[in-house]
Amino acid sequence: MKYLIINGPNLNLLGVREKSVYGNRSFENYFEELKTTYPDVELEYFQSNTEGALIDKLHEVGFSYKGIILNAGAYTHTSVALSDAIAAITTPVIEVHISNIYAREAFRHKSLIAARCQGSICGFGLESYRLALQYFLSLRPKRVGFEIKNT
Repeated sequence: MKYLIINGPNLNLLGVREKSVYGNRSFENYFEELKTTYPDVELEYFQSNTEGALIDKLHEVGFSYKGIILNAGAYTHTSVALSDAIAAITTPVIEVHISNIYAREAFRHKSLIAARCQGSICGFGLESYRLALQYFLSLRPKRVGFEIKNT
């Protein structure tokens, strides 16, 4: 089962930009920690500053992956096209944000993609991604079984 984290514009600068809002850790470093924590999960990562590339990636994986965790960055508040792309695919999407968008500027309080997503998580720093992944993993069927040994 494959899961994909997609980060939008300016999130390639995590650990460098606005540390008081986004922290001082790079996403690449955090992503490696996630992969170590969940070694049995096929976890992939994609980042682009370009709206069209994000849409193309959603179309590419949106019918075959088990879940998508999307931080669309500023496109959250402006992109009807991303909203339409999420609506067009069958893979469930969870919207995440590192900061609490409702504690920031008023224009960030409106998400154009939230209604198309299974849910939204914001304000928990990079842990917002882990929370989304844990939700997806909680939906996986649990293996219940036993082995009968002949004696």
